[in-house]
Amino acid sequence: MHHHGYLWTGPKERFDQEALRRPPHPEPPPAGSRPELIQRYREVAAEFPTSDLPPLETAYWLIKPRSLVRGTWEEAKEAASWLGERLAEYAPRFASDTDRDPAYLGRLVNAAAERLHSGTDVSYGFYLERPSYLSLAVVTCSPNRANAEPACPVAQPKQ
Repeated sequence: MHHHGYLWTGPKERFDQEALRRPPHPEPPPAGSRPELIQRYREVAAEFPTSDLPPLETAYWLIKPRSLVRGTWEEAKEAASWLGERLAEYAPRFASDTDRDPAYLGRLVNAAAERLHSGTDVSYGFYLERPSYLSLAVVTCSPNRANAEPACPVAQPKQ
């Protein structure tokens, strides 16, 4: 088991494009469906796997391009440490004073370490100066507990 880290920051309006953040239905629309429905299905089927937008289900990060992996760790504590470093880096830009609190951020890192150690994914999101958003995720791989289907995006874990 190892862990992959992902980070996305961008306009809140783009983050809110939920159709591009969920995988397409396994079956295309039936023949005779409205043309706009068929076209939308094709767009989502083509864009979801290649889009850098955070997926609604954390495990689907694993089907995204390998270039989006920000780090790979064999130890949960190392992955949680990366999360803590990113939280500290972005905390001055958090829109909420509560989210900037170092004690709160420390609790998030500790909780992430525990969850990752048990094989569970971690995903955090924060509003930055409006209208931006930060999404951080660490996904457990080989296999993923929530969805064993996606293959590991990185052949060998690197430190």
